[in-house]
Amino acid sequence: MGFFSFVQGIAMDLGTANTIIISDDKIVVDEPSVVALDRRTDKMIAVGAKAKMMYEKTHDNIRTIRPLRDGVIADFTACEQMMRGLIKMVHTGSRLFSPSLRMVIGVPSGSTEVELRAVRDSAEHADGRDVYLIFEPMAAAIGIGIDVEAPEGNMIVDIGGGSTEIAVISLGGIVSNNSIRTAGDDLTADIQEYMARQHNVKVSERMAERIKIHVGSALTDLGEEGPEDFIVHGPNRITALPMEVPVCYQEIAHCLDKTVAKIENAVLSALENTPPELYADIVKNGIYLTGGGALLRGLDKRLTDKINIRFQIAEDPLHSVAKGTGIALKNIDRFSFLMR
Repeated sequence: MGFFSFVQGIAMDLGTANTIIISDDKIVVDEPSVVALDRRTDKMIAVGAKAKMMYEKTHDNIRTIRPLRDGVIADFTACEQMMRGLIKMVHTGSRLFSPSLRMVIGVPSGSTEVELRAVRDSAEHADGRDVYLIFEPMAAAIGIGIDVEAPEGNMIVDIGGGSTEIAVISLGGIVSNNSIRTAGDDLTADIQEYMARQHNVKVSERMAERIKIHVGSALTDLGEEGPEDFIVHGPNRITALPMEVPVCYQEIAHCLDKTVAKIENAVLSALENTPPELYADIVKNGIYLTGGGALLRGLDKRLTDKINIRFQIAEDPLHSVAKGTGIALKNIDRFSFLMR
């Protein structure tokens, strides 16, 4: 890197819930995918954690947007502004020239041409010169440390905020993939709906997410590892008087059951489409769980019991896609599966 390093490489995991940027092998930005815009001028007021603090607390002149829904861009201009704001966080120093950016971005494996195009255009508008796209399960596999170019089958289940990606990877390509739009956001919505129906208490999306983090579970019986009850404060749905409801993990496990079952079925249908040779490899190596959804208590055990193949949680599930895109950025010339 000479005196003028004009090409700066950044790798990005553009997620429905969180966006992570890696530059020079370090995670430099790890922020929620939220942007706050002024309604009158459409100027950006805040991005990331600051905007998340405003989320669901704004007045009429500010709108907070999550530009991605179900793993794809739902609001194009907001996404572009968010990317721009997050990329600004990377190079804080005042430079005479802004370097041209070489970017590698993770995209869901079920993306249509249009959706890929939207990601690429957003990146180019946010000053990306060379934009490469990589499928998220592929990036997750690289990030976990699997040799993706080996002639051996590995299965990745990446449960994010907006989509669950299930892919079998061998020889540097995706052999069979299944991408469903049931993931962390649906679990949060389930909890919101359940609290309203069962306890008559109104909870916001953010509160439901806190419940999910504190007492979320995929099994009704966690034994010793069960978390403490979580106290939920909120207005009564009918009388609007304040309520205090303790929530235990068993009831959350019940209310998440249907959504978790959808993920189970998606894994089974991906296994059905796997060639027998690779299937044998998968049974031998186990299946890797990654993404924020992998942190749901008891999920690995529940899937292992249901499918009879060992499921293991990647060591840093929230960052494995980002790490993988970072490694792909360094090996742009070697990895043939990056999409221009």
